[in-house]
This record gives sequence, structure tokens and C-alpha cells, in this order.
Amino acid sequence: MASPMRSLLTNPSRYVQSFRLFLTNSTEHQCMQEFMEGQLPAVIASIGNGKSTINILSVGGGAGEIDLLILSKVQARYPGVTIRNDVIEPSADQIFKYKERVAETSNLKNVKFTWHEETAYEYESRMNSEKKSKKWDFIHMIQVLYYVKDVPETIRYFHSLLEAQAKLLIILVSGTSGWEILWKKYRSCFPLNDLCLYVSSADIKRILDSAGLKYQLHELPSHMDITSCFIEGNKDGELLLDFLTETCEFSKTAPPELKRQVMEELRKPECSEERDGKVLFNNNLSVIVIEP
Repeated sequence: MASPMRSLLTNPSRYVQSFRLFLTNSTEHQCMQEFMEGQLPAVIASIGNGKSTINILSVGGGAGEIDLLILSKVQARYPGVTIRNDVIEPSADQIFKYKERVAETSNLKNVKFTWHEETAYEYESRMNSEKKSKKWDFIHMIQVLYYVKDVPETIRYFHSLLEAQAKLLIILVSGTSGWEILWKKYRSCFPLNDLCLYVSSADIKRILDSAGLKYQLHELPSHMDITSCFIEGNKDGELLLDFLTETCEFSKTAPPELKRQVMEELRKPECSEERDGKVLFNNNLSVIVIEP
């Protein structure tokens, strides 16, 4: 009998809902912001040397929160320089929110935005068919590599677009996170399709090492409050479980034994810690900065 479990990505509105709840319940954006405030200035210190225009490519820019923070750091390092910021983002809803955010943000006069409503793969295919290979001074891919068809090829392609002083910045879940434990153990039980792969920084390191690329790795501690997942019938808990398993309506469609095992796994110290009556899932991230 076919399983009633479906990938969360087959229901885009529920995916966005669960993703926004994940951001509310986790320190995901706070730890990224701390990195951007503290360590990004050193990463971008030479990307625009001697240039009158800096070209930035955001792969999977989402609703733009982190993109605008990155742009503010580039502006601070290179005051008055024109910045061309191209955004690849397949969700029309996210692009709409990004444009709203830009409209509400001052100090962006020297930034020219272009949005491409497409996936990284569609962008690459279009550029190849148009025989274009525009070079970039800074490319960032934040929480994107789970949604590409071929991770090594995607990294190879975008790395090939770097200028001589440029950097490629990747952020994704750490090999030390609860995601790594949960997904390595249960991914064969989840209804993954080719829209979602499970990768962590451990996989990316292997890819970069075998390609002989130079990179630096930064670990960002982060957690997500998943206490509501253990309250039967709690709507927020059900959405967070969907996000953790990439399964639409996981708590209603998963076989009872799988649900029991996953709920048990989530409470184990390898995945989460219990503090002040809360269950905090290990959401550690890695930042990987790749040289040209």
C-alpha cells in the first residue's frame, strides 16, 4: 500500500508557514546575524578592492532579512560604491516579502536589485543556454543546498563564477547538529523527493576536499524550542514536526511506530537538551567560506 506521507514541499503554503514558525522558535537568524556583525567584515575585506561596482549574487535569498544585513556590511566596507545585487529565489511569496522589505529600508540608494524567480538549477540552465557566465565578487547560498538536484555540481558551477578576489559563502546545518542525527537515521522513512536532499557541513567538507578547494569553516551554536511538538494536537508542534521531518502533516500521516521512534529520538541528548522545562533541539549551523 502506498504511504499517505507526502513531502512538505508538495504544499508550498504549509512549508512557508512551518519555516516561519521555525524561525520564530529558533536562534537561526540571531546566530547568523552575530556572524554577519562580527565576522563577515573580514570575509568581504577585499572583494571590492579597486572596483566601482560590486556584483553580489544571492542564491535562495528568501524574504531578504539576511541579504539586507550582508548588504549593509558591504556598504560599510565600501561606502558609496554601486552594488548590483541579483537574487535567485523560486518562491514568488518570498520575493514579494523581499521587495516589501527593500521598500521599507533606507540607505539602499546605491544598491540595484534584480530578482530571478527560479531555482539555482533553472538559473544555471538559463545562463548556459544564453551562453552567459557573469562573474561575481560575492556569492552566498544560505540554507539552500538541501534543495538542489546535484550538490557537488551546484557548488562547482557557482564557484566557477567567482572573480579573483571573490568569496563563496555557504551556510547550512552543522555535522554536529541534531539534524545530522535525525536525518541520517530516518531519512529512508521520510517521503523525500528530488526537491529535498539531506546534507550537512560534513558532506560539504568532503566535497570541497575532494575538489581541492580552499575554505574556512566557522561553527555557529543555535537551538530550536520544540517543546510544543510533545503536546498532542498542538498546531505549532505539528508544524514544527513537519519541518523537522520535511513531511506534510507528519503527526497525522506517519505510521504510529515511526512517529513514536522519531519523538523518542528528538528527546535524546544527541538531538536535544532539556532546559527549564523546555526541549531545545540542536540547530547548530556551519558557515563555509570558499576561496576562488
